[in-house]
Amino acid sequence: MSDTDMKSSNVVWHAPVTTREARERRNGHKGVIIWFTGLSGAGKSTVAHALEDSLHSMGCHTFTLDGDNVRHGLCGDLGFSDEDRVENIRRVGEMSKLFVEAGMITLTAFISPFRSDRDKVRELVAEGDLIEVYTRCSLEECEARDVKGLYKKARAGEIPHFTGISSPYEEPENPEIVVDTDKHDVDECMKQILTYLKVNGFVNTNGV
Repeated sequence: MSDTDMKSSNVVWHAPVTTREARERRNGHKGVIIWFTGLSGAGKSTVAHALEDSLHSMGCHTFTLDGDNVRHGLCGDLGFSDEDRVENIRRVGEMSKLFVEAGMITLTAFISPFRSDRDKVRELVAEGDLIEVYTRCSLEECEARDVKGLYKKARAGEIPHFTGISSPYEEPENPEIVVDTDKHDVDECMKQILTYLKVNGFVNTNGV
């Protein structure tokens, strides 16, 4: 199905009275998407939630969209075929765009294995509105962790289309941030991202 086929008909976009800029002024920081990508078990959700907790303690308006959580509701009708993965990320991208318009710092933790899908999300928003964070971790380390027991099932053929085993993962080519979660602990990775946000003016260096 093409993007054109998915367009709703007989709808009109209503411009908001309360602008994004007004929301950002009220929030005291910029709206942005922090898009975590990486293999299952690489630490995307763990680092994202640690970062959100730190930002929240600073008074920032945040929300984390976690891959598993979203599949319990919004994307509960999707499987893990290539086509369903594409649609999963499309929906999350559109939702993340709305959160940015609300002036929020939106953290997303999705494997999002295909580079083209991540590029499409970036194209949805203005330049600078998406920070891609590659949570880099070797397949061997991810399998050794196997927090959810998924790699064992995938190796046994019980889970088809499993990223890194029977389905490809396309590494980011030019991510804004790379955190090596098999070399640094969660706190170090979180502080690396927080420093980037402060240096680049997304959050106030003195708090909000």
